[in-house]
Amino acid sequence: MTNVLLQYATVLVLSAFVGVEIIAKVPSILHTPLMSGSNAIHGVILVGSMLILGAANTHLEEVLGFLAVILATLNVVGGFVVTDRMLEMFKGRKPQAKAKTDEVAK
Repeated sequence: MTNVLLQYATVLVLSAFVGVEIIAKVPSILHTPLMSGSNAIHGVILVGSMLILGAANTHLEEVLGFLAVILATLNVVGGFVVTDRMLEMFKGRKPQAKAKTDEVAK
């Protein structure tokens, strides 16, 4: 393992630990705003991965670029799905019971 690769691995491991510690302390009420910001960041990552894929020269670069585009897309879509679910939890319940009692009364 070269010195540069060891430095990259160290940064990856340390950032994973810091990320877990930060996310673990976020209250649930702040989840939706943070997720929206995260979706914006992942949108930038998606654009960057598409640019890298467009500039790929070798087959390996094309495969890795394609994989990066797929994973970034899944991350963005998944983030929006989770955000939508969280926002649904804060909406008021629809008065379905009242509609059913109105039908029975008629």
